[in-house]
Amino acid sequence: MRMNLTELEIRILGCLMEKELTTPEYYPLTLNALAAACNQKSNRDPVLSLAESDLQRGLEALGARGLARLTTTGGRVDKYVHSMGDKLGLDVPARAVLAELMLRGPQTAAELRSRSERMAQVGDLAAVEDILLKLQQHGPPLVVRLPRQAGRKEPRYAQVFAGMPELPEEEPERELAPSAPRARAGNERLEQLEQEVGGLRQDVADLRREVEELLAAFS
Repeated sequence: MRMNLTELEIRILGCLMEKELTTPEYYPLTLNALAAACNQKSNRDPVLSLAESDLQRGLEALGARGLARLTTTGGRVDKYVHSMGDKLGLDVPARAVLAELMLRGPQTAAELRSRSERMAQVGDLAAVEDILLKLQQHGPPLVVRLPRQAGRKEPRYAQVFAGMPELPEEEPERELAPSAPRARAGNERLEQLEQEVGGLRQDVADLRREVEELLAAFS
């Protein structure tokens, strides 16, 4: 099943998944609550400003894919739920990690571990890496490992609901080489030391010859 969701649909789906885990007492979400979740400034990247008409359009698109629906359980106000657990067979820790990627973009396993804890107990770093591996091996893949960026030790992971991102070439490991001025200064210093050692050797040879001559004179 190919996703190819829009940014709007990903934000809606991520918010439904997040609020189910963080505030279950207020879930399913009304359209007004969903708008507040989608537009909040914390734990969001990028920050969006969506109108209710945008959300209705996105919910209709998600409903057509079987990923979200209008609930029929009680109340006079329409409320919405996601269907990720049933549709994709994801457990709570996997949904928490995936929702974090949907709401805040690419992140390292360590970042996902600390940020997903507000939604569910995801375990230690090794457990999060196992979750990410399962999401990568899902059919279809839901997460991809991005090439390591220059200056970063840890790789980041991204969700692929909008399709595969463009992957730049991975920054190769490089040995640190001395800068040209420092290398040149080092070479000059080495040459100077070699010259000094050569001069000392000559002085020692001259001194030895003088001593030998003095010994010969008194013998």
